[in-house]
This record gives sequence, structure tokens and C-alpha cells, in this order.
Amino acid sequence: MAESRRVTFRISRGDGARTELVDYTTEVTPGMVVLDAVHQIQAESAPDLACRWNCKAGKCGSCSAEINGRPRLMCMTRLGDLDLDMPVIVEPMRAFPRIRDLVTDVSWNYRVKKRIKPFTPRPPDAPDGSWRMVQADVDRVQEFRKCIECFLCQNVCHVLRDHHKHEEFAGPRHMVYVAALEMHPLDTQDRLGDLKDADGIGYCNITKCCTKVCPEHITITDNAIIPLKERVADEFYDPLTRLFRIFRPRRAADR
Repeated sequence: MAESRRVTFRISRGDGARTELVDYTTEVTPGMVVLDAVHQIQAESAPDLACRWNCKAGKCGSCSAEINGRPRLMCMTRLGDLDLDMPVIVEPMRAFPRIRDLVTDVSWNYRVKKRIKPFTPRPPDAPDGSWRMVQADVDRVQEFRKCIECFLCQNVCHVLRDHHKHEEFAGPRHMVYVAALEMHPLDTQDRLGDLKDADGIGYCNITKCCTKVCPEHITITDNAIIPLKERVADEFYDPLTRLFRIFRPRRAADR
């Protein structure tokens, strides 16, 4: 975008009962992002437009929305990267109930997170009360710590978005969270049974749509979900493992 120009933004308005797309036209300048334009529209013509945001730096995950049909952070979507000859369509995330306008109720995600068994370290293995870890094991889980809980991966997941399996599938964000715990070199908890049943990891058919929309570029499918699927398969469906468990039951201390 080389110079300022007037652009039309088609923004979804309303609550869960009644919604409509409303056109607003505003002047945009080089370097602006979608969130800038939304704030400008609020100041000029729609002071009651509801929009959630916080850091404006792509690190809080608050301003998640759908821009021209693609789940993105509004603060990280530059207008110069969009076709401004057409109206820029801004809608709320579709996988969660709408509260008002661009704001959705994502509280379900926090309820799911609460039921996941917390980090439980093994006893210290050094005389000074510290632990010994291999750096490669530490590096493996660092990627998962980058998650900002924008829930864009949850929103794009067809199991939640299209099939509404919220009560049966925890979603990719929580698979990343569980992976960070399960792969931690000090953790002793056993979450594989929960992954199979309560978290419904079997619903994921690894389309990698969650990986594609992650603003932190976490390789969700390959590095988190697939390894967890493999662990669940080994534990519950491998015949040799099941035979072995008859003689030596799985204990948290074995991990």
C-alpha cells in the first residue's frame, strides 16, 4: 500500500441471536493493520463496536478473528497484504459462541485446561536437591511454551468448528499443552488414558490446519499431536505392550 486511501470494511455486528455484516469506510495509511482500522472505525462511526484486544504486538492472543474467511490475529494482519479493492471482511471466530460483534466466549478452553493433570516432577536426583536433564529433552518442549492461547488453532479445527465436538475433543491447543507436560523430562504423571477418552485425541485426522494458522509457528501436528497419538496407540492398542502390562502394570514412576 503506497499511499493513503479509503477502504471499506465489512464487519460482523450483533450477538448470538441476530447478526449482520455492516459496511464501514475509513481512511487507511501505509503500515496499518486490521486492528488499527477497527479502532479507527470505533472512533469515527461505530463507538459501540465490540472488539477484544490487549497488547497489539501479537503476544497476548486477544484479537483473534476471521479476516476474509481466514483465522488470524488482527494486530498482525497488515492491510498492505490484503486486496483493498474489495471489502475487508472481519468476523468473529466461528468455533465459539459469540458474545457481541467480534468478541466470542472462549471460556470453554480454560475449563478444559483445568481438567488436565498438572506438572508433577520426579524427586531430585542430585545431592544438592536439583535435577539432571539432557538438553535435547529440554529443547523438545520449548517450542510448545510459545503458545499465546489465541485459540486460532481451536477455531480452524474442523472437529470443533464444523462438528461441534467440544464435549468430546479438547482441541489442538490442549494437545500442545499436554505434549509440553508429557514430553517434559521430569514429569511423572500419566495422561494417556485421558488423551484417549476425555480429550478425544482419536478425533484428530492430522489435516495440519491448526499448524497453518499458528501465529507462533508451532508445528502442532507433527511435533505434538502425532507423537501423542503414537504414545496412546502404543499404550492401549499395541498387543505386545498390553501383554507386557499384565505382568508389569504401568506406574508413574516408570516414566
